[in-house]
Amino acid sequence: MSNAKNTVLTAAGELFGKKDPSAVDRWVAADYRQHSALAADGPEALRQLVAGLPEGFRYEGARVIADGGLVALHGTYHGFGPDPLVAFDIFRVDADGKLAEHWDALTPLVKDTASGRSQTDGPTEPVDLDKTEANRALVREFAEKVLKGADYSVLTDYISTETYHQHNPEAADGLDGFGAAAANWAEQGKNLVYRTIHKVIADGDFVLLQSEGEFGVPAAYYDLFRVQGGKIVEHWDIVVPVPAELPHSNGLF
Repeated sequence: MSNAKNTVLTAAGELFGKKDPSAVDRWVAADYRQHSALAADGPEALRQLVAGLPEGFRYEGARVIADGGLVALHGTYHGFGPDPLVAFDIFRVDADGKLAEHWDALTPLVKDTASGRSQTDGPTEPVDLDKTEANRALVREFAEKVLKGADYSVLTDYISTETYHQHNPEAADGLDGFGAAAANWAEQGKNLVYRTIHKVIADGDFVLLQSEGEFGVPAAYYDLFRVQGGKIVEHWDIVVPVPAELPHSNGLF
């Protein structure tokens, strides 16, 4: 296990598992930069957040993607609000082994999905670690050409025509399922527009994109892809509106 991955899992376990505010002293850098819409900047705001977590709060992890000093967690928060929230959290671990920066996106858990898959189920452990860089390059090119460039004619160069397991709650499996959902969104005035790809976090067959664009309104996109045999075969995502105001001046990205 990478040092950064170990740090994040241990720190998150103490902060959000044990709900221990003193874990901030052990694991969080003094210049901790917060990009979440849910917390102010710095370690003290995180301490207050942890101290205020309700009795029934718990985090259910699904997968961890580690790429150098960046570690992404995909899972579900229970007891944060009335409904469970599916989340991507990204942490940057500094050279001292402290949490130095954090980004996230949270969306309500949907029980009845178009594909019958949940927002977090499916394979959990990265495999094909020797293909990390090839998979990163594939997804980056897909992001530039298809997501940003909106050239859907090359979609099948990147996404498998045989297997495309979909975890977006409104889209069914396969390219047809995605196409139907995209058409439905367009009718609602929500076109998938990607303007900037901020991060490409790769770990074996998993590649997570953090992007910015519009989905009817300014939006943050977190797209997790699983690559097999040089093609994308599975997709999880969270799309959230960019809030008009944040509790800090760091931006959402």
